[in-house]
Amino acid sequence: MDPNRSALPFREFSHRISLVFMLTLAAALLLLGRAETYVFDENERLRAENARLLAWKEEALKLQGKVARFEALLNVQVDPSIEYASGRVVSDSGGPFVETVLVNVGAEQGARSGQAVVDTDGLVGRLVSTGPKASRVLLLTDLNSRVPVVIEPAHYKAVLAGDNTDWPKLEYLAAQSAISPGDRVVTSGDGGLIPPGLPVGLVIQTSSGDLRVQTFSDRGRLDFVRVLQYEFPSRVKRQDPPDVLKGPAEGAQSGAAPATAQAAARE
Repeated sequence: MDPNRSALPFREFSHRISLVFMLTLAAALLLLGRAETYVFDENERLRAENARLLAWKEEALKLQGKVARFEALLNVQVDPSIEYASGRVVSDSGGPFVETVLVNVGAEQGARSGQAVVDTDGLVGRLVSTGPKASRVLLLTDLNSRVPVVIEPAHYKAVLAGDNTDWPKLEYLAAQSAISPGDRVVTSGDGGLIPPGLPVGLVIQTSSGDLRVQTFSDRGRLDFVRVLQYEFPSRVKRQDPPDVLKGPAEGAQSGAAPATAQAAARE
């Protein structure tokens, strides 16, 4: 028996096994390549989706902070009958005053010079000039700022005067006024420009012994504000004078004329 013939089937079988193995390996490598491509594509998709979710998270956090600031802005109690326009402090581009800021509320939103501006803590200042879409706010600390106030609880009246420092002073305060550090200062409403009762600050005593006011509002934290469109209630219905101040009635005057003529005829 020829040994080469007996080894032939074994070789053919081994070749077939090798071919099947190579085909299986090739198929496995092809599937592995596709799997790697799929994993890579899926990884890129997940990265992009994660980036979008992070962006939405940032927007949600910003919106949450904005809503919180708006809610804090509403904590300052204002007469419900007073209309207002909400806006943001956008910049301070300079001007004739030292302590001023710009807000994105202008004449188109009903802003007018003299209107009070409040933030989440209390009175910020008043408008001194307006444009179509923006206005300039004169802060309480500016040298030109004068606001009529009341010191509680004794209800002493004074004028809060800025002098370009962090703590405005109290002017025109009665000499016998007994105020002390910690007393609350609110607007008095005198003059009709600023509504009464708006929180302003607390009385403090400086190292030199002077009494000044630490304002509730802080220029470094100004963001959302409200411009109060306050109208002083100056309209009064017409009132007729009492009867005692009126002249004689028309009927009495017409009746008195003939009687006088008759008396003259008798004479």
